[in-house]
Amino acid sequence: MREDKGIFYRIDWVVVGLYLALVFIGWLNIYAAVYNENHNHIFDLSQKYGKQMIFIIAAMLLALGILIIDPKFFSQFAWFIYGFFLLMLVVVIFSGREVAGSKGWFAIGGFGIQPAEFAKMATVLALAKYLGTLDVSLAKFRTLVIASAIILIPAIVVLLQHDTGSAIVFLALVIVLYRAGLTGFIPLAFIVLPVLGVLALVLPKFILVAVLLMVAGIFYFFSDRKLRTIVLISTIFIGSAGFVFSVDYSVNHILEPHQTNRIHVLLGQDIDLKKEGYNVNQSLIAIGSGKMFGKGFLQGTQTKYNFVPEQSTDFIFCTVGEEWGFMGSAVLLILYLSLFIRIILMAERQRSRFSRFYGYGVASILFFHFAINIGMTLGMVPVIGIPLPYVSYGGSSLWAFTILLFIFIRQDSYRYDLV
Repeated sequence: MREDKGIFYRIDWVVVGLYLALVFIGWLNIYAAVYNENHNHIFDLSQKYGKQMIFIIAAMLLALGILIIDPKFFSQFAWFIYGFFLLMLVVVIFSGREVAGSKGWFAIGGFGIQPAEFAKMATVLALAKYLGTLDVSLAKFRTLVIASAIILIPAIVVLLQHDTGSAIVFLALVIVLYRAGLTGFIPLAFIVLPVLGVLALVLPKFILVAVLLMVAGIFYFFSDRKLRTIVLISTIFIGSAGFVFSVDYSVNHILEPHQTNRIHVLLGQDIDLKKEGYNVNQSLIAIGSGKMFGKGFLQGTQTKYNFVPEQSTDFIFCTVGEEWGFMGSAVLLILYLSLFIRIILMAERQRSRFSRFYGYGVASILFFHFAINIGMTLGMVPVIGIPLPYVSYGGSSLWAFTILLFIFIRQDSYRYDLV
């Protein structure tokens, strides 16, 4: 397949089809979530569903523009794009407006633009650019430090905006580092540390440290007992013990009060169904009431009477569960899983290291948003306020996720021209 057959002949239409399906499902469910009988036309621009239509049209134009741009542009200007959005993240702290406790929005007319959403795309580009360099190896400590800095710098700046949810999303890019050759120990730490953090909140600290000491002793007993091994085991134990004693401080002093309360509610330490536990409780009622086939389009009582706050954004999955039931929810989940699997298969067929790592970055960001958002609505993770890709209401998230995906679709179509 050559260039003369045209760009649109070579793009992956399966991914495009999945994208369009998710966007259309999102639009219908936004309409259901905020339905107003006095403004029942889905194209009514005074309502969220009308505004979402404008966002969708703009997203389609962005997608088309990306598909006709030379794919080498994204690799050559990756550092510039990364630097630009880092600057925007800093600027918005001082000149942005505050929304839901986070000062991370630029006000443009009647709309708001959230740089953090676009910074995720820029970070994936920069990370893929760095890891795509032929002489880069994550076996070198210097390489690991630089790659980690690319991820952590925007995450820290977003954290300064008091947007913990968006900041955490950047950590999903550890999957890209793993695909680039990172050893199994560090990705394992990203699994063990959250578990250790939860245990530190529900168990006495000294008992937990005693268990860690016992585990360290077992590793020492079965190790080669060389000085380097002893130092490594001791360092991990001391670091883990320090982490255990720092969890309470982090939860009570670094997180926002409402985030702290949500964690306590999740762990069953502070159940208040009228305050912090209200959203999740109403979410579970809405989803459960849908049963197998749902109540029908625009027939959801929890949805219609606004029992679930933020139902068009963070809790959009409640609308799906109530009105379309288990079967409708399953269809949505299958569409997402099909998209993730397809992206990974596309990433593996890339001839360019940049495109391969970028593809894994796309899959990481989208999957993290999907897993956390669905987990929030089911009460499985704390409510941290991140949208469901392509389905939740909002221009910034839709545009950013569209750019993120279509850059990869364009890179994939270019793979035939590489030798």
